[in-house]
This record gives sequence, structure tokens and C-alpha cells, in this order.
Amino acid sequence: MNVTHSLLYLDGVSVSFDGFRAINNLSLDLARGEMRAIIGPNGAGKTTMMDIITGKTRPDSGDVLYDGGIDLTKMDEAAIAELGIGRKFQKPTVFESQSVEDNILLALKGPRGAFPSLFGWRNRVPKRDLDGVLDVIGLSAHRHRPAADLSHGQKQWLEIGMLLAQDPKLLLVDEPVAGMTDAETETTAQLLKAIAQDHAVIVVEHDMAFVRALDCKVTCLHEGTVLAEGSIDAVSSNERVIEVYLGR
Repeated sequence: MNVTHSLLYLDGVSVSFDGFRAINNLSLDLARGEMRAIIGPNGAGKTTMMDIITGKTRPDSGDVLYDGGIDLTKMDEAAIAELGIGRKFQKPTVFESQSVEDNILLALKGPRGAFPSLFGWRNRVPKRDLDGVLDVIGLSAHRHRPAADLSHGQKQWLEIGMLLAQDPKLLLVDEPVAGMTDAETETTAQLLKAIAQDHAVIVVEHDMAFVRALDCKVTCLHEGTVLAEGSIDAVSSNERVIEVYLGR
């Protein structure tokens, strides 16, 4: 691995909880602007890996370096978010009573204490920033609807848009298509591919058809370490991956 050319560099990372080793000598190298899919059985360490990257969990050992050598293990969650690492959890958390447009405005990089300053801030946001995010997530026609009225898939896209509005260098997206229709799943794959033109993206997912649609490098985790890595075809035909994950 060459840390200087990486956006994210994990090497020899381990963490245990009550004697259970959730991450075991994990190494991962993500290039700038790369999209990577992370797959693996439940308990493989996928969520813990994202917790480590975002500062929620401190590893017991190993290096977690970002953007040319910033040591993420020395920083808290807020400081890591400020560096440009954004995370979307599996369940969408949008401001249901606010319009789609105002959800994006609340997320846009700007003054904190967003609700008190929302209406003044709204008038100072360049229209192209707001329109650009709404266009990417395909919700321009719904901009004035309350977020509560959106479908499950549309709420997921709105939350991805809220993450995008913060202009992160790296997006961590956890099971974005869980509970989606086939059409929404297909749209989500196209959305993430569009975002990956300008940002690095890590997608944790179980839906293998969706992972195939992402058309990116795949890493399979098992028992907290990398079991296999490469193209979707290479990983899905790997005998160990079939044995511990795909064959179930």
C-alpha cells in the first residue's frame, strides 16, 4: 500500500469487544475518487470498520490514515466529519416536517444552529448549489413536498443528498437499497455511480445484484479481515466467499 496516493489507508487494524475480535488485522486501501463495495456475512466487521473510520470506535492497534497521512485514530467524530468524511446509516433520518429543499439547506455547509438561521441562510445559499444537489438525487420535482410524504426510496435519496450537500471527499453508505423496489434499487445504483464521479464512496451492501450494478472493486470481509478482493466476478466465484457468504 502507498499511503500518499490513498484517500483512506487502513493497515493492521484490530479491535476487540469483551474478548471478541470484531476487526482482525484489517488492511484496506481506497484511492481518491474510488467507489468500493464492501460485502460479507453478518458479524464480518463491516459496521465496526465504518465506526473506526468515522471515529465512533477506537481500534486497539493499527493505522487509520486519511488524505495523505491524517491519523483518524487521534480525532473525535466531529473533527473527522469536518475533514470531509460523511456517513449515511441504513435507516434514513430526514427532517420529516421540513420540505425536501429545506432538508438540503439544513445540510449545506454553512452556519450551525441551522433551524434559527434557516430562513436567513436560505437567501444566501447560491441557487446552483441547492439545484445541483436536487438534480443529482432526482428530487427537483419534489422540492416543496414535506419529506414525510416521500417514499422509502426517495427518503434514502434525500439523505444521500443531505450528505452530498456537505461536500465530503468520502461518503460511507450503509445498505442503501434495503427495503427498496427493484426500480428504486436500479436508480440508486445510477445515483451512487454519478456521485462517484467526484467523490470517493464506500458502499456496504448485501444485495449482490445491486453490487454488480455498481461495477466497482469489491472487498469481502469475514471475521474482521479481508477474505477476498477484486472484481465482482472474481470475488463471487471465490470458493471461500461462496462457502462463508454466498452459499448460504
